[in-house]
Amino acid sequence: MVDETLNKTSQRAFEIDFLNIGGYSVRVGIVPGNRHKTPILLFNGIATSFEFAQPFAQALDDVTLITFDIPGVGGSPTPLMPPRFPQLSFLTEQLLDELNLGQVNVLGYSWGGALAQQFTYDHPQRVKQLILAATTMGMVAIPGLPMELFKLLKPGILFGSLKKMSIQQAAGCQWVIPQQGPRGFWYQLITGWGWTSAYWLRKIKTKTLLLAGDHDLMVPSINLKVMQQLMPNAQFRSISGDHFFMVTQPRACARMIGEFCEYF
Repeated sequence: MVDETLNKTSQRAFEIDFLNIGGYSVRVGIVPGNRHKTPILLFNGIATSFEFAQPFAQALDDVTLITFDIPGVGGSPTPLMPPRFPQLSFLTEQLLDELNLGQVNVLGYSWGGALAQQFTYDHPQRVKQLILAATTMGMVAIPGLPMELFKLLKPGILFGSLKKMSIQQAAGCQWVIPQQGPRGFWYQLITGWGWTSAYWLRKIKTKTLLLAGDHDLMVPSINLKVMQQLMPNAQFRSISGDHFFMVTQPRACARMIGEFCEYF
């Protein structure tokens, strides 16, 4: 169930550009906001271009949102070889430098939560506060239901599936989402293969909010509860919804994150 229908006439639109960073052509999206508030840097989910975050971006009101399509996903061209998380972490630091940004609040959703953990571990001075939503520690994780996880191995479900389209339409997101095809999807799976933050997660001392959907069958909330026990400065919150709560409950997410980041 969607929390509120967003008014399409008042949508905060992404300003889109392509930047050449670290040998990659990266499609970057920025929704401008109040320059006196710390921007949010969003790492998105698997096989998802940043337009998928439009409802959440609108719900943030006057907070700047910065995000980009991972190489091979959305509008960013597919590289010859799949990058690993440390490479993407370094790429992200270069992106912030290119945009003349210092500290940001980092939000990692699903697959992007792993990259958010890696970036915070590698560059703690760039992260004011960390939000991890519907994510895990990687290979050291408590799996969801097999049939739900099987959907992640079928690119067709993630490329314009009826389920995902219905979520976008219900949330008022009318974007035409670019795709690079299934190779980028498989690259993202390879990026995460063998990766885990379990060995060093306790070293992340950044103030952290862990968000879990109370009906998430892909990433059970127990994963984030375990992460809370490992992280010295983390708090756990549950939100109504399944794995796609960032899209189906954008205002509820924005409210929780806004309170945590002290935007209001």
